[in-house]
Amino acid sequence: MAVLGFILASCTPPSGDLRPAAAEWRYGGGDQAGRYYSSLKTIDAGNVGRLGYAWSYDLGAARGQEATPLVVGSVMYTSSIMGHVFALNARTGALIWHYDPQVDGQRARYPCCDSVNSGVAYRDGVVYVAALDGKIHAIDAQTGKAKWIAATIVDPRQPYTSTGAVLLTRDAVVIGNSGADMGVTGIRGYVTAVDIATGRFKWRFYTVPPAPGQPVEGPDQALAAKSWGPDRTGKHQNGATVWDGLSYDPDTNLVIFGTANAAPYLQSERSLTRSDDLFSASIVAVNADTGRGAWHYQETPGEQWDFDATQKFIFTDLRLNGADHRVLMQASKNGFFYVLDRASGKLLSADAYTYMTWATGVDMKSGRPMFAPNVDYSNAPRTIYPSWAGGHTWNPMSFSPDTGLVYIPSIDAGNVFVNLNTNGGSVKRVEGYFSSNAMIPDQTYDPVGSRRVLGPIPDLKTLQRERGATPLVREILKAWDPVAHKIVWQQVTSEGNRGYDGGVLSTAGGLVFQGRGDGKLWVYDARTGKVLTTVDTGSHIMAAPMTYAIDGVQYVAVQVGYGGIGINFPIPASSAAFARMNTNRVLVFKLDGGETPKPPARHDGPFTPAWTTKPSQAVIDRGEDLFTEQCSRCHVFGPAITPDLRRLPPDIDTMFDSIVLKGALAPAGMGRFDDVLTKADVDAIHAYLNDQARRGRADEDHKTPVGASQ
Repeated sequence: MAVLGFILASCTPPSGDLRPAAAEWRYGGGDQAGRYYSSLKTIDAGNVGRLGYAWSYDLGAARGQEATPLVVGSVMYTSSIMGHVFALNARTGALIWHYDPQVDGQRARYPCCDSVNSGVAYRDGVVYVAALDGKIHAIDAQTGKAKWIAATIVDPRQPYTSTGAVLLTRDAVVIGNSGADMGVTGIRGYVTAVDIATGRFKWRFYTVPPAPGQPVEGPDQALAAKSWGPDRTGKHQNGATVWDGLSYDPDTNLVIFGTANAAPYLQSERSLTRSDDLFSASIVAVNADTGRGAWHYQETPGEQWDFDATQKFIFTDLRLNGADHRVLMQASKNGFFYVLDRASGKLLSADAYTYMTWATGVDMKSGRPMFAPNVDYSNAPRTIYPSWAGGHTWNPMSFSPDTGLVYIPSIDAGNVFVNLNTNGGSVKRVEGYFSSNAMIPDQTYDPVGSRRVLGPIPDLKTLQRERGATPLVREILKAWDPVAHKIVWQQVTSEGNRGYDGGVLSTAGGLVFQGRGDGKLWVYDARTGKVLTTVDTGSHIMAAPMTYAIDGVQYVAVQVGYGGIGINFPIPASSAAFARMNTNRVLVFKLDGGETPKPPARHDGPFTPAWTTKPSQAVIDRGEDLFTEQCSRCHVFGPAITPDLRRLPPDIDTMFDSIVLKGALAPAGMGRFDDVLTKADVDAIHAYLNDQARRGRADEDHKTPVGASQ
């Protein structure tokens, strides 16, 4: 923990409005404090059982939905994949306007975790969104027409994307980017601010230093450079992107954000000398006018387990150890619940809120974690808790000032980390793909039989012995007391496999709302955790709900749709998207509403081997490696978000070359690959997929007991 200097105070802003929202919902988190709490209480524990369907709007996509809508007056504003924005009548759901940011479909090949969007911002008749290509769009709230567009990606040739919600300060729009997980060299993270009225560039804060020998951009980057190993080569750009978790504190005029993992994951690849590697896996505060650093706190020095510190913050006032503090709270991916003074960055508490094996605690004098032994997987696979998914990830948590509790959608799961350099088999690491492999012990776990991973990978029985009677994978909604440092109540929301359950809303009606992967909106008593009711939507819910009121009627709204990091895996059988089409919708409920309309049943097409002759096994094997390296980040076999390429309709199969090499389906999110793949490469991939279709057809016909290769 360190202070970067002083909080620049060229002018002193007035005290900010961090109060909970009332009838409207003007911020993604309900208010600038990010509480995901509403003071509305028409719907309460006594009548919530009458909650039912009011209206819905089809967003016209079938990917992941992570945004929480805004409501200003009687208009709802929200975003969907790639940064599409919708204005809806908040009483009826009727479309007022739709804004298309015109993102180049090639950009859709870069996100690690789907072409999602975390939401919009609103001020003074203007709606702001960051599109997937990193451009900020300022949209007239009445007409849906662009007022200005500002590009924020310094080098568009690199695998940068923006999926987070923009942040508004007094006079600026701020956004980060994602891509720290991607590729051999990785990318260099930064935060950009543009003028709120014109879109003109204001400042940029780089979250890691430049390559050795290159000029630093300022004293903050010079300080960071001192914390990296002296043998750093500059081959890697070192990540630490800011893909979520941006907050603004008007009282101190600070932009506060969390940073992602360093790149590549393994620290021994970044430097042979053990080092802290600032500002990766850190909370950083910068002056909102200048972008100069004010303070930082590094949660995971020398991070190498994908423990991003990008989870959303909640601002509040707490009385701790007899003193009042203006604090920020974060349930970090690394498994610790942090409370920091938001003016100075001083660490006030750090407590484990989930099971972990990488650390035994945090030294409160130094602020540093106490690392457990045997957590380095450079030379041998290691089982680490929490997993790369984190003890808590992007799904928003909620804080109720009524109960004093924080409601955390937590993940109790570990994974086996494998160094692809020493245990990677025949597959090379390539630009635009994860630099390490980490397997969560769920239905997709495959410790043996894979050409992609070699080495002594523990099987499920071994992993279960290590964990005892506790299931290896669970998701749990936890009510955490940040003053008493303990869990008050908890509810297991999924077990056995990731449910990809949703964010949380709490209200003055004494309620906690959370959607789940099973398609139901669950409502709990905020003090006891008792289940009060469920509403079956038939759609997977990942986003956090919100609530608003018009003409005295209180509504609860949530966006639905499975995706995000789930794009890399088959849809779990427990997900509503497994049985029904993954129709992306805004769903709105009210008291005495009706039954929610369900999406149609899911129907996967037949296996379609189009080739009559089988290519050589060498070509098929090469195609498998290329598919794994270039395609499997988005395409998997089985019910999934993206098409199962063994089941392509004949008319699409005949377009395979033009789709992959020329971007024929770029508007649908399938970017072109002609810069990294040749015609021979595409033919090999096509041969592998055709062979997999042949095997799948044989299995279906019960002609031969041949399973799909891995």
